[in-house]
Amino acid sequence: MSALEREPVGEGIRLRGVSKTYGTVPALRGVDLDIAASRFTVLLGPSGSGKTTLLRGIAGIERFDTGSIHFGAQLISEGSQNVPSERRGLSMVFQDYALWPHMTVRQNVAYAIRRRRLGSADAATQVSGALERVGLEAKAGAFPHELSGGQQQRVALARAIVGDPRLVLFDEPLSNLDADLRERLRVEIATLTRASGATALYITHDQAEAFALADQIGILNQGRIEQLGTPEEIYRAPATPFVAQFTGLAGSFAGIYVGDRDGYSQVRVGDHQFLCTNSTALAAHVKVDLLVRPTASRLLPIPDRWSHPESVSSGDIEATIIDVAYRGRGYDHVVDCAYGRLVSIFDARAWPRGTRCLLRIDPDGCLAFPRLMHQSGSNER
Repeated sequence: MSALEREPVGEGIRLRGVSKTYGTVPALRGVDLDIAASRFTVLLGPSGSGKTTLLRGIAGIERFDTGSIHFGAQLISEGSQNVPSERRGLSMVFQDYALWPHMTVRQNVAYAIRRRRLGSADAATQVSGALERVGLEAKAGAFPHELSGGQQQRVALARAIVGDPRLVLFDEPLSNLDADLRERLRVEIATLTRASGATALYITHDQAEAFALADQIGILNQGRIEQLGTPEEIYRAPATPFVAQFTGLAGSFAGIYVGDRDGYSQVRVGDHQFLCTNSTALAAHVKVDLLVRPTASRLLPIPDRWSHPESVSSGDIEATIIDVAYRGRGYDHVVDCAYGRLVSIFDARAWPRGTRCLLRIDPDGCLAFPRLMHQSGSNER
């Protein structure tokens, strides 16, 4: 344990059969979720997936219709039994900061520990320590309107960690900030929360943010957890097409599974044979969607097939550069081929629009799922 870290104070959170309906619209549909103690868990999903409802229910701001919540061995909520929010030993960082405008920075942070009835000296020490950890001790006497957006978010973070809570909840706290500040505060949230020893639950719709922060990620879709795992598990072995699509695809091709080869699944797309991985068992000759990660595609010059026939593999496709965008570290390309369009294809150099090229697909970045229904983004021809 590093000198910056404290003894773990967080507890595991266990949800079973959690449901919530607003009128006739189900927000959560029988969610089971285990949040590891003193780890950083991120719930990732689009708007309307249920992540905010789940967070607010854990916080005690809302009541679930069915299901139970345990903090460690303690039953927090089930049926008529409900521990009030202020007695759950948690804190929350909101998207809009939720600072009291008439209080100074010091007073806002001290407000979080008012119920602990600490002596004034102990309370002042804890508040000063929290402000020092977020780099705002010099702003202790300022009011929120005198601070920048980033400084206000740091006050909210100091308020969240000052009382050594066992659980810290984050409600998309970075969505109102510009890109550079968002990245810097992401690092601070990760390091300070982990150093506090608390369990953290963070919700976001931003895939890059989730992967950068999380020890484990839960993917929500239409009120259900589609997959819970480490960032590596979620990216390399998505459980469903939705998980794969929401965590980043260049595009997809419609094909037919024809068997296995060299530890990979073999998919026929038109006149081409592609090797790929798959998370579910595939029946012979079943129709599949071949989902392609951006990192799975390489751009190559079209070789002289007569002079260098060995340089072309069965999975290479001739393509045309449609668009190119500079991304600082290199260039993202949009390409069209006989089977559809792929986006976000990276190369260190810019390929001019209209250039014919060879598109090479890496089997480790391709995923095959049965086409039980038409999947969004599939390029069927």
